[in-house]
Amino acid sequence: MLDINLIRNNPELVKKNQIKAGKKSIEVDELLKLDKKWRETKTELDSLRSKRNQVSEQINHAKKKNDQKLFQELLKQAKEIPEEIKAKEEHEKELKEKINSILSGLPNIISKETPTGKDSSDNKEIKKVGKIPKFTFPIKTHVELAEALGIADFEQSAQVSGNGFYYLKNELAILNQALIRFTIDYMRKKGYEYIETPLMINKDILTSSEGFQAIQNSIYEVKDTDSVLIGTAEHSLMAMHKDQVFQEDELPKKYFSYSMCFRKEIGAHGINEKGLWRTHQFNKVEQFIFCLPEQSVKFYDELLKNSEGILKELGLPYRVLEICTGDLAKWKYRSADLEVWRPTTKSYGEVMSLSNITDYQARDHNIKVQRKNQERQVVHTLNNTAMATSRILVTIIENFQNKDGSVTIPKALHKYTGFKKISPKKK
Repeated sequence: MLDINLIRNNPELVKKNQIKAGKKSIEVDELLKLDKKWRETKTELDSLRSKRNQVSEQINHAKKKNDQKLFQELLKQAKEIPEEIKAKEEHEKELKEKINSILSGLPNIISKETPTGKDSSDNKEIKKVGKIPKFTFPIKTHVELAEALGIADFEQSAQVSGNGFYYLKNELAILNQALIRFTIDYMRKKGYEYIETPLMINKDILTSSEGFQAIQNSIYEVKDTDSVLIGTAEHSLMAMHKDQVFQEDELPKKYFSYSMCFRKEIGAHGINEKGLWRTHQFNKVEQFIFCLPEQSVKFYDELLKNSEGILKELGLPYRVLEICTGDLAKWKYRSADLEVWRPTTKSYGEVMSLSNITDYQARDHNIKVQRKNQERQVVHTLNNTAMATSRILVTIIENFQNKDGSVTIPKALHKYTGFKKISPKKK
């Protein structure tokens, strides 16, 4: 969430940001009123607690002097003060809950680079890279090709697990693993530390990052526990340093993680569509950085460069979209999507998502850095997809299909697959 001191010291900035994000600035005024009452109540509480200690000392003094009248008066006060303190504590708690409720709903400060817009249709195209393939034959979808090649089974997986699941077979399963190995090697060469995280995390870890709505719409809860299955390694990587204080020279921390991911995709378009594009289960390699506040703008560019490098190595045509205010999640300062061309839909589809979160989520997880001058600050965090194999498999199959029904494998993957092409089986 936002720093309450930012709102106290620069309310106009936060109000303008609210309007930019399409929210009501009146929430900031309400928050400031509640915050003023809370601080007044806290001062009164401190005063009552001090008075309780003073009365206790005065009682002992009156007892020693054998001043029964004063002793009885002070004793009466000593009995009344705890009741006053209890009432004030309950009021303080109530005010704090209201403050946190509003505070948690306020969006992060949005970057100057973020374009203003109502929804995803207003996202701004930054660049296009690579040549869109031209075909001299009727093209097929990845589902048609995979089933004809005998490398995937979507019918049986639907019977076994329901829509949004799949069986990968033979060369496609090997290609899936090749993408993971390729990405791991790529990120290690960039100097990032490899982490394999838990696939289940405590529910409060996720709600601290994205709110309760994320659990309802996206995340699978584990029955009879306080745990959820991860929808991305981003959350477990973040929580790895929960309540930790870094020394300044320990940052940045650059991580990447491979994991299975699980998502409900409630309300998502096309979840009932057969195939690999939108699924409940998928493989993902995530990039994640903890850094000093002044470094996050630089590392945003670095994470983008990493993902672009992966797509270039695979020879996939892609574009980069700057996410507009109306499509920006509340915890993000700035965000971009990388989309790869799909010849079957004649459009680009998202395969990677980059975000600078600044200090918004790290504050909720109490992750700080102690500077060399001994000042403590909340760290900044960033994340970006390095590889979501299911969607990249789709783009490889569709972009590199051949007239005879075969699929050419990108050269960068040959040493991981052991084959250069997936060809129809001989009858």
